[in-house]
Amino acid sequence: MAHVELSLSEAFVPAARASTEPESGNVGQWSSTVSRADEPCLLIDADTRVVAISTAGCELLCLGEPGGLIGRPLLDGGLRLLDFTANRGVLTEAEIDKIPPLLALSSGRLARGLLRVQAASASNSDATVDAISTPVLTDGAVAGSLTFFSEV
Repeated sequence: MAHVELSLSEAFVPAARASTEPESGNVGQWSSTVSRADEPCLLIDADTRVVAISTAGCELLCLGEPGGLIGRPLLDGGLRLLDFTANRGVLTEAEIDKIPPLLALSSGRLARGLLRVQAASASNSDATVDAISTPVLTDGAVAGSLTFFSEV
């Protein structure tokens, strides 16, 4: 017969939640989380400007330091996306609109896909990453998108 032993400990009391005042919108709350995250992640606003990116996200996407990207448009911040052909061509504008962070903005739904990111130097190989994006809502409207990345 199996032996089961139970023990009691003090009750868990969750920490106080972040402010829900109007000046602390949903994008602002996610911004501080993404900035401190150990995981590769990115937060952009509805205008595709980088609001926050984790250090691990910068490393995985070959983007340099997070501070240099904040406030800049995602695609003007040094992100170099390639297609999956043998020629490794730069994505066209129509293809770029379908990358998960931008698709989550335009569709208002979850988006997932693979991205081929060009390495910062010629000596490094390109990285293939899996990207999962969700729209970030403020008052029921899409105000940005949050994306998590994983190297494939």
